[in-house]
Amino acid sequence: MKDPTEICKIACHAASEKKARDIVVLDMREISLQADFFVICSANTATQVRAIVDNIEEKLEESEVKLSHREGYQSGEWVLLDFGDVVAHVFKTDAREFYSLEKLWSDAPLEHYED
Repeated sequence: MKDPTEICKIACHAASEKKARDIVVLDMREISLQADFFVICSANTATQVRAIVDNIEEKLEESEVKLSHREGYQSGEWVLLDFGDVVAHVFKTDAREFYSLEKLWSDAPLEHYED
């Protein structure tokens, strides 16, 4: 089993490869039992959302990290990928602004990802 911080790095890098914007990691360990980390990023179109999601899934599968659950792929507005300790949220920009997970979980330490 991969370390959750390593899973975050792989997911962030995979998102970055497909030009995701504003990639952040929320450390949820002290706040929620749902997951240790949330990876959150944005895309301009539903097509780009799906391309980012596909790349995250592919790179984590190559690292032998199993996907537990995926939601929202068809609409491409907000796709949730559950890898157990790490949950990735890939949003179209307007949906990210609307749901504002960073504000909802503002108590969580936030780290911006940069290549």
